[in-house]
Amino acid sequence: MIAYQGEPGAYSEIAALRLGKPKPCETFDEVFSAVESRAADFAVIPIENSLGGSIHHNYDLLLQHPVAIVAETFVKVEHCLLGIHGSSVESAVKVLSHPQALAQCRNFFTSHPHLKAEVAYDTAGSAKMIAAEGDRSKLAIASKRAGELYGLEILQENLADEEWNITRFFCIAHADKAANPIMKSRPDVSQPKTSIVFTLPNEQGSLFKALATLALRNIDLAKIESRPFRKKAFEYLFYIDIIGHREDPNIENALRHLGEFATMVKVLGSYGVIA
Repeated sequence: MIAYQGEPGAYSEIAALRLGKPKPCETFDEVFSAVESRAADFAVIPIENSLGGSIHHNYDLLLQHPVAIVAETFVKVEHCLLGIHGSSVESAVKVLSHPQALAQCRNFFTSHPHLKAEVAYDTAGSAKMIAAEGDRSKLAIASKRAGELYGLEILQENLADEEWNITRFFCIAHADKAANPIMKSRPDVSQPKTSIVFTLPNEQGSLFKALATLALRNIDLAKIESRPFRKKAFEYLFYIDIIGHREDPNIENALRHLGEFATMVKVLGSYGVIA
């Protein structure tokens, strides 16, 4: 079972279908709990969107639960305007969707000022609500799959402001199952990534020293993200993605060097891509 947040038809379900049988969960916290309790073999979680940026809550949950990243996958977000049979853009008054999806379709709302954007808990959930209510004055923004699942008509495709709307997902497993043989043959590991999180002493130049452990060994830094450290006010966690596997000698040496002065270092996983 592959846990994901949302209703059937959500973009997260599309990612989950690449791995196995999807298991819907109401919240991201429930997704992580399903993996931790072994109610699900794996889970997919969105970690960043090319337009909307990082999903910060999931970064926090990666540290709070005994999980490991075992793969990543990328889903192109193709927003569609959906309605029940007989609906139209001209006669509708409301459009429901997840707040991030609404934000990604600002140009559409600018060109249709009579339509009011209304926040829903999920893209596919908004489609499910529209189908259940049977109200022609309400529309939803969700995936084409959601429209098919809930019997809605596609009134307009390619609704997002930008064509390059892509969400990156992590596939996570229980930390004890990180070396699961099922995953060993699935991801493309021709160019693996390693994700780590660390904290630093509040000293001048400490972040420079941390990044120098990578630069001195010609390790490619793919991403860096800072999050507030909940245990200490105005101190921060640093999440980074680097190119290479944690068992590569230069990365092993860099992590050992970083551990000499960082107050905490945790490897979240080394992984490849599932297409």
